[in-house]
Amino acid sequence: MSKFLIAAALASAVAAPALAQDGGAPFSGAHVEALGGWDRVQANGHDDGFVYGVGAGYDLRRGNTVFGIEGEATDSTQKEEFGGVTQKASRDLYVGGRIGTVVGGNNLLYVKAGYTNARFKAEGTQTGVTLADGNLDGVRVGAGIEHALSPNAFVKAEYRYSNYEQGVSRNQVLAGVGLRF
Repeated sequence: MSKFLIAAALASAVAAPALAQDGGAPFSGAHVEALGGWDRVQANGHDDGFVYGVGAGYDLRRGNTVFGIEGEATDSTQKEEFGGVTQKASRDLYVGGRIGTVVGGNNLLYVKAGYTNARFKAEGTQTGVTLADGNLDGVRVGAGIEHALSPNAFVKAEYRYSNYEQGVSRNQVLAGVGLRF
């Protein structure tokens, strides 16, 4: 009898994690994430920096298709000097949608598009006088892959391109880690 109880206890210990993974479908529901990666802003020239921030959204899964809405707030270390002027990118707010397909059960391949608003500042290098300081509206498109570590945790990699007013554009490659609830 004791051998049976030990075997049953071991079997339930092994089966419990498998049952927990089946409790919810990956890529469905509300989520939050931390983001970081490479940022290249192009205006009169171009320079690189580090982008970092947070995102949140909600995904709806129907079969292997996922529809989602998302929002982000990021900042950047990007700074460029040219002709006596220092240009710096700072906060960027984004809201948009995405659509994707689940591949292999734990991977989501997706494309995204939406509205972005970024803050840029230009100062005279010699004088310290602010030449321009404002927000630029734009459009963002991107593509990425999200990998479900469990129904509630994921990692992702993404490329995106933003095109703003006044001839300013941005290329970014980001990694993220997030939680679903």
